[in-house]
Amino acid sequence: MGWAALSELVPYYPLYALLFLDTGLSDAQISVLFAIWSVTALVTEVPAGALADAWSRRGAVVLASVLQALAFVVWTVAPGFWVFAAGFVIWGVGGAFVSGASEALVHDELAAVGAAGSFGRVYGWMTSAELLVQVPTAFAASALYALGGYELVGWASVGACLAAAALATRFPEAPRLPDDDEDAPPLRAGVVEALRRPALRLAVPAIALIGGLDAVEEYFPVLAADRGVPPTAVPFAVLGIALAGAAGAALGGRLPPQMLQVLLGAAGGCLVVAAVSPAVVALVMTAVFYALYLAVLVAAEAQLQARITGPYRATLTSVAGLGIELAALLVFAAWALGGVAATAVLVLAVVPVAAIGLRATAERR
Repeated sequence: MGWAALSELVPYYPLYALLFLDTGLSDAQISVLFAIWSVTALVTEVPAGALADAWSRRGAVVLASVLQALAFVVWTVAPGFWVFAAGFVIWGVGGAFVSGASEALVHDELAAVGAAGSFGRVYGWMTSAELLVQVPTAFAASALYALGGYELVGWASVGACLAAAALATRFPEAPRLPDDDEDAPPLRAGVVEALRRPALRLAVPAIALIGGLDAVEEYFPVLAADRGVPPTAVPFAVLGIALAGAAGAALGGRLPPQMLQVLLGAAGGCLVVAAVSPAVVALVMTAVFYALYLAVLVAAEAQLQARITGPYRATLTSVAGLGIELAALLVFAAWALGGVAATAVLVLAVVPVAAIGLRATAERR
């Protein structure tokens, strides 16, 4: 949980969308940048998970933070559209390394001490810690911006990423037991495993669609700014959203599977209300949306991990991550076309599709 918190203690997070706006980028250009980020992760997601399985999941997590620091160096030295794009490419590769490896590392280290059944609760606490740390991050971002603008914010973010990398080097990593297919390349073996198991064939697309919706978080500062919140107050304006999400994530590991589609539908309804409401109401309803959504996301991720066996956990999780990146493109397109209203429609459209995979997974469990 300490690493989860430190990895999110990055002052750039509440401000980088505003950095793009202040550099002169349009909403459409910002969506293009987010799409570049997502496409990069899409291309590298599964190979990065396979490398983590074959090499070291701990090493993959460390490398991810180092690459993220490099991306922020680039942004800070020469801000501009193409430099932001290059930074997102670097960051996207780093994100691919951590997305499958971290869940696999946590699950298997819990399993090594006989506590695999606790993954849902631990993962929920980690997600909650990532969100709660946004409180000190918001204060730090506002203070750093006031003292030295985006440049000081950028260098502080580089330091935070390198500190997270240093902490990750201390993670335990037990040797993994050999599998019958140990001679097969991890990439091919992991993908084949995802395709041949009926429960995974249904669960992976469902969880990918749900996970892709988390891309809407990137637009929370934009939503606040569009409602007239000044730059120095934006980090605080979205704090309620982060705190509500933390509460939802902490409860997600305890949710019964049959409630997930109902809660996801309710989350979409809250976003519809936010789309047609003034500033305060819009932010409150967005906070409720995020709490419900993250509860569903944590519970769905726990269901996926419960279905995976064998040595290719990071690869299989990365297969789901690949789907998440594809689904995130839908969010970016929806926001570019119709803002929060179009995104709310997308959330509601995901509900019946995701319900099929989640219901099948629950029945098989």
